Amino acid sequence: MSEQKKVAVIMGSDSDFPTVSGAIKTLDSFGVPFEVHIMSAHRTPEKAAEFSANARENGFGVIIAAAGKAAHLAGVLAAHTTIPVIGIPIKSSTLDGLDALLATVQMPKGIPVATVAIDGADNAAILAVQMLALSDDALAAKLAAEKESMKSGVAAKDEAIKQKVNELINK
Repeated sequence: MSEQKKVAVIMGSDSDFPTVSGAIKTLDSFGVPFEVHIMSAHRTPEKAAEFSANARENGFGVIIAAAGKAAHLAGVLAAHTTIPVIGIPIKSSTLDGLDALLATVQMPKGIPVATVAIDGADNAAILAVQMLALSDDALAAKLAAEKESMKSGVAAKDEAIKQKVNELINK
């Protein structure tokens, strides 16, 4: 069996860390190895290009890229690799993240970037895990268990709300 692929979590600035930390925690909870780096599409484009061009050879299976405002990071990374890139548009004071969302999702033909919701770091990590699970049965089983856990959680909340409704109307 081959070694499990890593996920690269790249953010454009350290100010993105509070949002990106959700992805880091999620990857860790699934036991997926990862690396975290800061790179800028505009200030260190050569570093970003070199990293993504060598990502496959360096054991990465997916890149998650978080950036706000102009948010070109995911696209720059995707332009230099053949592995999947997932963009996290980061909410900033400018346009509440809509600018980052549009910059991340509106990619030209041939340079796809899977894009999650504004500040959607947890879903970016889950999507990365799903991609890796295509060739990893143990990871697929962990995802299935997580889905069952979510289902059980909703069922428990449904029962709890029924109890609250009964208490409310029987006062």
